[in-house]
Amino acid sequence: MANLFIVSLIDGLLTGFVYGIAAMGLSLIWGVMDVINLAHAPLLALGMFGVYLLFTVFGLNPYIALILVAAIGFIGGVAIYYIAIHRVLSAPPLSTLLATYAVNMIMIGLGTAAFSTTPRNVDFNLGAIGYGDLTVQVTRLIAAGVATLVTGSLYLFLYRTRPGKNIRAVANNREAAELMGIPSSRVLAQSFGLGTLLAALAGGLIATFFPFTILAGNVYQLKSFVIVVLGGLGNPIGSLFGGLILGVLEGLIPIVLPNSWVPVLEFLLFVVILLVRPKGLFGAKE
Repeated sequence: MANLFIVSLIDGLLTGFVYGIAAMGLSLIWGVMDVINLAHAPLLALGMFGVYLLFTVFGLNPYIALILVAAIGFIGGVAIYYIAIHRVLSAPPLSTLLATYAVNMIMIGLGTAAFSTTPRNVDFNLGAIGYGDLTVQVTRLIAAGVATLVTGSLYLFLYRTRPGKNIRAVANNREAAELMGIPSSRVLAQSFGLGTLLAALAGGLIATFFPFTILAGNVYQLKSFVIVVLGGLGNPIGSLFGGLILGVLEGLIPIVLPNSWVPVLEFLLFVVILLVRPKGLFGAKE
């Protein structure tokens, strides 16, 4: 029982790192733009299929493919912003919600037409390392390392570079930032692109150890909403810790309860956090 607990805890933590990256993109877009991105799910799926195609068709190492997938995610995000978000950004919140939902439906429709809903997987295995009865898949260790590196890089970008400081300035007060000469429209486009980059990157990492379909992003989008609330709305760094919490729950709950209870308890936690601490565990107190 002790070994099962330790294995489940480690597995949950390693999965939680990737969940955190998936939620960071959602949290960043919300924090900067006050936009709930309902196109997050197909962007995650884009990352999964991007790595899959680059690996199976072109023979690229999945971790090299991640770089290209991230770049495509950024460019796609900037395009989505200018096409679907920019003109309705100052409209009532429902307008941006519907705009991102429309993008979601278009991308899911095109993806289903292109790939159907047949499950795919990236047949790539680096083996496992273990000690006694404990074994850990190397792909999960690498994914956790990538997630940690991305989180650190995002922090340095937001707090140590001029473009990052511009993003924070626009998030705090868009009008004041414009008066200081910061081009808010370009900064918002970059922010949306960065958020979609993170989503595509997370999807690519997920593809290295879970099977997926074009609809798989829906599950991880729901998890991302839970994580964003745990980590604090608009706090992308807090999303990593929220992802770790959710990953640990997913790892440990099946030890004592059937798997069907996992989403029930996750969304129960979601509701409790909203009621008790609306700004999240790592957000400012009310």
